[in-house]
Amino acid sequence: MEKENQKLQASENNLQNRRLKLDYEEITPCLKDVTSIWEKMLSTPGRSKIKFDAEKIHSAVAQGVPRHHRGEIWKFLAEQYHLKHQFPSKQQPKDTPYKELLKQLTSQQHAILIDLGRTFPTHPYFSAQLGAGQLSLYNILKAYSLLDQEVGYCQGLSFVAGVLLLHMSEEDAFKMLKFLMFDMGLRKQYRPDMTILQIQMYQLSRLLHDYHRDLYNHLEEHEIGPSLYAAPWFLTMFASQFPLGFVARVFDMLLLQGSEAIFKVALSLLGSHKPLILQHENLETIVDFIKSTLPNLGLVQMEKTISQVFEMDIAKQLQAYEVEYHVLQDELIDSSLNDNQRLDKLEKANSSLRKQNFDLLEELQVANGKIQNLEATVELLLTSEGKMKQTILSLEQERASLLKMVEEMQKKIGDTDGKPLTRQEHMD
Repeated sequence: MEKENQKLQASENNLQNRRLKLDYEEITPCLKDVTSIWEKMLSTPGRSKIKFDAEKIHSAVAQGVPRHHRGEIWKFLAEQYHLKHQFPSKQQPKDTPYKELLKQLTSQQHAILIDLGRTFPTHPYFSAQLGAGQLSLYNILKAYSLLDQEVGYCQGLSFVAGVLLLHMSEEDAFKMLKFLMFDMGLRKQYRPDMTILQIQMYQLSRLLHDYHRDLYNHLEEHEIGPSLYAAPWFLTMFASQFPLGFVARVFDMLLLQGSEAIFKVALSLLGSHKPLILQHENLETIVDFIKSTLPNLGLVQMEKTISQVFEMDIAKQLQAYEVEYHVLQDELIDSSLNDNQRLDKLEKANSSLRKQNFDLLEELQVANGKIQNLEATVELLLTSEGKMKQTILSLEQERASLLKMVEEMQKKIGDTDGKPLTRQEHMD
């Protein structure tokens, strides 16, 4: 493994490897003028510290992302995210260097090795057993399992890491995986209890209910919940079933909009193929169509799905459905408790609310203090402004007086008609 890693490092920047990595068909071909816009943004000096216009970035992503610049554009979008969210998320991993992580052993080795052959098995970069692609992928997954002990390794992560690896170097792909998991919050859905994934399935079901009621009713009639077909979509960002060109566009939107983009893609896919799904009349054929036929319906349909995603806004619904899920879960738990357990639960909730109330009061006091300071500063500025206005008024009056004096002098000079001035006039 060590010898192979040395060979891998030597060939990392090899042109043939780059060609192998980008061996997929694009969904939204990028026009020259859009490519020029991206190249201008990417080449801006000190770009990592500059906030670019959000509408301009959104428009550029919607029009297309050039395949050969995609990895750099993803890094650029991550930089923009950091500038927009100045305070990092509370859950940040230790800043252990990648090379240090690679020197350690992981208890997840067996699970990772098993999944290597199942990750993009037909792609030329990953198809060779323990070839350059599989070794790089193993390194990233091993390093992440050591960095994030709670998640470790979870099925699905190999596809996410694999997509990143196809567009950038091994170490950059690891950093980007860390960014997606911790900064964008994707790691929540890979936790051992899978609670967040359950919430996501509920949210998708409610979105279907609101946007495509007839499809929702059809699936409910055959007892088909989103967990039967959509769980791999969320865990692999569609990479386990859909063409790489489509998956790359999903990642474009994911890095632009966050995890909300996954819901939009899922909802758009199901909605745009609703007539075909409604034709199937039993559980097996419906699930088989969604899992097997849906991902291979052609570039035109894929592009239509992507363009619909940019027009959707479901942020408020997702928040409401998450709260709704928790309320329903609490009601289910309450119905199974006896009186003493309910009382105990209420006391704990009351204690928690008191603590929250106390924390909010502290925050309010700090905020009031800041407001008072700001009000005092504003008062000083207003006083200063008043004095400046008075000074300006005095100066304007003085200027008017001086101008009048100049006019009088010019008039007197004009009245002499070219005659020499007397001594008295000179004195005046």
